[in-house]
Amino acid sequence: MELIGTITPDRPLLVLALAEEAAHLDGGLPVLLTGMGKVNAAAALAAVLAGGPHPAEVLNLGTAGALRPGLAGRTHRIAEVRQHDLDGRVLFELTGRPTGEPLSLAADGLTLATGDLFVSDPAARDRLAAEAHLVDMEGYALAAAARRAGVPIRLVKHVSDEAGEGAVKAWRESVDDCARALAEWLAADRA
Repeated sequence: MELIGTITPDRPLLVLALAEEAAHLDGGLPVLLTGMGKVNAAAALAAVLAGGPHPAEVLNLGTAGALRPGLAGRTHRIAEVRQHDLDGRVLFELTGRPTGEPLSLAADGLTLATGDLFVSDPAARDRLAAEAHLVDMEGYALAAAARRAGVPIRLVKHVSDEAGEGAVKAWRESVDDCARALAEWLAADRA
């Protein structure tokens, strides 16, 4: 975890997993680099939100894999985020309480599936595509942590790869272009 800048109640906090995804940000806003995966993301954001003033909002920028055709190379706002590696139905049967339910974030946008698995298997991609458009490793955890702290959150993802065979290589080759696209999206959003 690395916090760059100072959080104030009048500005958003930018939250990204990796420095590579933040490479082209202009430095005008505070940035939290959480590390990859749900545990790193939730722990880092929860620690920052518990330790000081809350930002105006949390803005999660990052890369994602496309689960469906036609989404690659574009930046997308997330309307709903769900966990793909937690079987809430079984947990409900055990406890009688909902666990890990999908979270609605915006009126329009795509559905993001979050899990601690870099999806590079075509069968996994096809299974996930039935319920989501994109896949990442941090979004749900960040949305849950922000909600618990009472801080608004937006998730914006740039598609780095077609989740499936070759996804790791594609991510490595495209992450700098994705970082540039995310910085451009942020500049337009802030204008």
